[in-house]
Amino acid sequence: MISNIITYPLICHMFFSILLMFFWQNIRIQKTLSVLGNSIALVIAVFIFITVYKDGTLVVNAGNWPAPFGIVFVGDMLSATLLLLTAISGLAVSIFSIVSVMRARLRFGFLSVYHFLLLGLNGAFLTGDVFNLYVWFEIIIISSFVLISIGGEKNQLEGAVKYFTLNFFGSLLFLTALGTIYGLTGTLNMADIAIKIESVNNPILVDVCAVLFLTAFGVKSAVFPLNFWLPASYHTPPSAVSAIFSGLLTKVGVYALIRMMTLIFPGDQFLQQLLIILAILTILSGSFGAILQNNIRRVFSFLIICHIGFMIGGLGILNVFAISGVIFYLIHDIVVKTNIFLIGGIIYRIKATTNMKKIGGLYKDMPKLSFLFIIVLFSLVGVPPLSGFWPKLSLFLSSYESGEYLLLAAFILASLITLIVIAKIWSEAFWKKQPEVLPRKRFIYFNELRPLQKWQFITPVVFLAIVSLYIGFGAEHIQILSMRIAEDLMNSQNYIDAVLNQN
Repeated sequence: MISNIITYPLICHMFFSILLMFFWQNIRIQKTLSVLGNSIALVIAVFIFITVYKDGTLVVNAGNWPAPFGIVFVGDMLSATLLLLTAISGLAVSIFSIVSVMRARLRFGFLSVYHFLLLGLNGAFLTGDVFNLYVWFEIIIISSFVLISIGGEKNQLEGAVKYFTLNFFGSLLFLTALGTIYGLTGTLNMADIAIKIESVNNPILVDVCAVLFLTAFGVKSAVFPLNFWLPASYHTPPSAVSAIFSGLLTKVGVYALIRMMTLIFPGDQFLQQLLIILAILTILSGSFGAILQNNIRRVFSFLIICHIGFMIGGLGILNVFAISGVIFYLIHDIVVKTNIFLIGGIIYRIKATTNMKKIGGLYKDMPKLSFLFIIVLFSLVGVPPLSGFWPKLSLFLSSYESGEYLLLAAFILASLITLIVIAKIWSEAFWKKQPEVLPRKRFIYFNELRPLQKWQFITPVVFLAIVSLYIGFGAEHIQILSMRIAEDLMNSQNYIDAVLNQN
C-alpha cells in the first residue's frame, strides 16, 4: 500500500481535470477547485518525498504485471524531488492563473487542460518504461499546445506552430530511438534495458541509438541547435502559461537525459564529449541571445536556454560531484524560472508592456514590490548566498577538476552575461524614468485592482521567493539531497534491483 502512494499525484490531477469539465461555465468554482487540487497535490508530494527519503525507492507494477513485462512506476529520490517541485510550481501558477488569465480563456477549459499538463509532467517523472515516457511526453505536448494557443491571438498561434512543429519532430526522433533500442535489447523497461544493453555487440549502433535519444530530448529541453523554437514561443502565451513552461517543460527533457546518461548509457565517452560541446554552444547561444533583447520576456526565454546549458554541461562531466551540481541547479532553476515569468506577468499588468524601452520607474512607483523582484533576479544571477550561487560553484569546481576548461570558461562567461542582462533590466525597467504615457489596454491595471486581486498576483511570487531563499540559505540541506540523488544515479544497480528484484 505504501508503494501505491506514488500514483496518487496522477490520480489527483486526472480527477480534478475531469471534475473541472463539469463546471465549464462556472468560473468561480473552477478557480476554487483548481487551487484545491494543486494544494492536495502538494500535500501528497510532500508525503511521497518524506516516505522515499526514509524508506528508499518505491515501485508500483500496474495490474500486478511484474517488470519488465508490465507498466511500472518508480519513485526514487530524483522522481520524488521533481514531484515536489512540480507541486510547488503548480500551486503557485494555479493561484496566479485564477486572477491573471482572462475569463474567456478560463471558459475554454484552461484550468482543466492545466491539470492534464501537470498529470503528464508527474507521469514522465515516475515512469520506469521508456515507451510510457514517450506517452507522457505526448500528453505534455498536447496539453501545452492547447495552453499556448488558447485565446487564438496571432502571435500565440505563430508561437504555437513553432512550438508544436519542433516538438513533433522531437517525438518522431524519440519513436525512432524507441524502435532502435527495442531492436537491440528486446525490452522497453529502463532497468531491463540497462542490463541487456551491456551485452549488445554493436557499439556503433548503440551510439546511434544514444544520439537519437539525445537529439529527441535535446529538442524538448532546448539544447543547441534545435532551440530556436523556445524564444519564439514562450513569450507569446499568458504569463501563467509561460511560467509553468519555463519552470518545468524544458526540465522534463533534462530529466530524461539524466536518466539515459546515468542508467542506460553510463560511461559512453563519445556521448559525454558530445554533451559538453552542445552545452557550450547552448550556453553561448542563450547568453548572446539574451543580451540582444529588449523585451523582458524574450530575455527570460533566452536565459532558459543559457541555463539549460549549465545542466547539460554537468551531465557531460558525469561524476558524482558534477551530477550533484546538476541536481542542485535543476532544483534552483525550476523555482526561479517559474517565478521570473510570474514577475514578467506582473510588470506587464503594471505597465501594459514588457518592452524595456517603453517602461521605467518601477522602483519609484512600487519600492516594496521591486525589492521582492530583485531578490528573485539576484537568485537567478547567483549572487551569494542566494540559490543560484551554490550549484554554479559545484559546476565550476567539477569542470575545473575534470579538465574541461572550455566548459568552465563558458560557465563563467554566461554568469557574467546573466549579471549584465539583469543589471540592464533593473536599469531600464526599475531605475530610469517612465519614458512615455502608455496606451491603455483591455485589462485593468495593477493599481486599479482590488486588494485581494493584488495579493493573488503577489502571493505566488512571495511563495516561490521564500522557497528560493530556503534553497540559498539552507544550501547544506539541498546539497545533502543533491549528493544523495547523484550517488543513487551513479550507482544505477540500486534502481535496477528495486525494479526487477521485488519481493
